[in-house]
Amino acid sequence: MASIGAEQDARTASIEDPPDGGYGWVCCGAVALINGFTWGIAASYGVYLSYYLANNYFPEATPLDFALIGGLEFGCAMLISPLCTVLVRDVGRHAVLLCGCFMMSGGFIAASFAVRIWHLYLSQGVLVGVGLGAIFIPSVQVLPQWFLKRRSLAGGIASCGSGFGGLAFSLGTAAMIEQISPAWSLRIIGIIAFVGNLVGVILIRDRNHIVNPGQLGFASHLIKRYDCLLLLAWGFVSMLGYMTILYSVSSYAVQVVGLTQARAGILTAVLNLGTGIGRPLIGFASDRFGRIEVAGILTLCCSISAFAIWIPANSFGVLIFFCIPAGAILGTYWMTVGPLCAEVAGLKEVPSFLSLQWLTVVLPTTFAEVIALYLRKPAMGRWSYLYAQIFAGLAYLIASLFMFELWRVKKRGKLMSQQPEMVQR
Repeated sequence: MASIGAEQDARTASIEDPPDGGYGWVCCGAVALINGFTWGIAASYGVYLSYYLANNYFPEATPLDFALIGGLEFGCAMLISPLCTVLVRDVGRHAVLLCGCFMMSGGFIAASFAVRIWHLYLSQGVLVGVGLGAIFIPSVQVLPQWFLKRRSLAGGIASCGSGFGGLAFSLGTAAMIEQISPAWSLRIIGIIAFVGNLVGVILIRDRNHIVNPGQLGFASHLIKRYDCLLLLAWGFVSMLGYMTILYSVSSYAVQVVGLTQARAGILTAVLNLGTGIGRPLIGFASDRFGRIEVAGILTLCCSISAFAIWIPANSFGVLIFFCIPAGAILGTYWMTVGPLCAEVAGLKEVPSFLSLQWLTVVLPTTFAEVIALYLRKPAMGRWSYLYAQIFAGLAYLIASLFMFELWRVKKRGKLMSQQPEMVQR
């Protein structure tokens, strides 16, 4: 009986082991394409933000309104994660992805007709955010099913799409606003987003029929696990730093360093370039040296760079020096969360655990930039962004402590699991 059970376990393991390649690389390219036409486009909001503020495009709007709209794109995308997870289970992945394509593109096109700030809240904020989430959440669940040893490398390659997409769309959006108009730039972006995402949706395939994942909208049993709570805490706190730096660097360059909008736009482009180049390298390092270890070290590096480079930065050159490595490591969460969920909770729990992850980061992605806005003190002149910079640095520092604790817990668990084997020997 024991031999029969062992044979069944071996057969199950061989069936469920990811192929580590094959059509998985096509899915990797599809997810990279989707990231480019979702998060890459979302990164171009900073270009619209600068234009709205500089030209008083919505007279009744305040800087707080625009900060909230940018946060809503992220927040709404994460908030619908339980619904998306359940819908993928009940109606299929491709149906949810297609709905997301229509909603995201429709949001940009609707925003092109906005004449009041509340129109922009509903279109470029809520509708774009919901559409983005309906595309991103089902797609990010797929890659861990196709890869094991190369899981982080595949995640890094897929994540770099958002960097190169952000680079292209930031520069392209600025050119369209200048050469055509803001309204037509939004319409063109909406059309391009639909076509690009549709190609990715057609190519992507999951292995649910083999893995049989538990696709729960809210997996309460995972919250009871200490290691899962540590990973959730890391995501929550690190997002406070991520959103603050992402949306504050360009405005810091203009208001404190005295750069032009054009040079501030170059900084945003360099930030995205760093993302595109750095994430595959980080993915390779994660597979080689350990996913938890690399994520913890890079999170700490984000804190160090904020304190050591961003705070004293007072020239274009120093800010470029900050943006290149920062682009690679600031979004460590986005490129590692899928592989980390698989490593901590197991492959079958990935969709359910990711749903919890997205719910956890709703508040920080929505309100981090609003907090940073209140922390800015224009009366302090050269140091007007100091409190926001300290806030970002401390967020990454605390987040790294959660990850190092997870590292300790997993290492201790691994040693304890090896003790019975040593006793038997």
